[in-house]
Amino acid sequence: MNLSETVAKLTIENGMQQSEIIEILIQNPWFSSLPKELADTLLHKSKIRVLENKQLLHKKNDQADGFHCVLKGRVRVSNVTLEGKELVLTWILPGTWFGEISLVDGLPRTHDAHAEGETTILKLPNNAFESMQQQYPGWQQAIMKLLCQRVRSTFSLIDETGCLSLKGQLCKRISLMYKGLQDHQTPTLNTPIELAISQDSLAQLIHSSRQTVNKILQNLQAENIVTIRYGKLQVLDINLLDKLSQI
Repeated sequence: MNLSETVAKLTIENGMQQSEIIEILIQNPWFSSLPKELADTLLHKSKIRVLENKQLLHKKNDQADGFHCVLKGRVRVSNVTLEGKELVLTWILPGTWFGEISLVDGLPRTHDAHAEGETTILKLPNNAFESMQQQYPGWQQAIMKLLCQRVRSTFSLIDETGCLSLKGQLCKRISLMYKGLQDHQTPTLNTPIELAISQDSLAQLIHSSRQTVNKILQNLQAENIVTIRYGKLQVLDINLLDKLSQI
């Protein structure tokens, strides 16, 4: 069974267009690097799941029940402090695979994961993940590559937190989200890419206050780097944004 045939089965289950699913999947460098047999098997063994807005995918300390990929919508990854305040780590955007760490080490989930908006995901169940490890030696190598990417991202986050100003941290987060959406949406003169994210959410990302984020965004708008809209942002100059987010 080839990729198109496998995705066709998922399309019947979910209603998303076959071409739409394929485009989302192949935009991810990790998935695109998989040998054809592994990619086909991964999709063949996966199931579609649709989450409602704010629905919990898994809680911190839950046992892992699968390896996931976002197809539509996004997943918010966060922790809750002892005072009950949610601290957002990141948003997982379409095309991104996640959840492999707990499947590899057998330990519980490290964060809460909630859907933001109606969210469609692919889920490779535990038993299918384990069977692929046993049947395909290349699968272990592929997962190791994905884990290495996680380590690099973690080091980058540590550098960001320790070395960048709050303005630099905010610019880097906005840039990462913009580029994630850019992979799946082509901007035009009439419909530029918009980031649907509140200032409260941005403040959580850099562990700051909404007032501080608003002040930084107002400065970025004055510099013609972003445009602020209610609950949304438009990036006007990604090059300047990247320059401000460099260590």
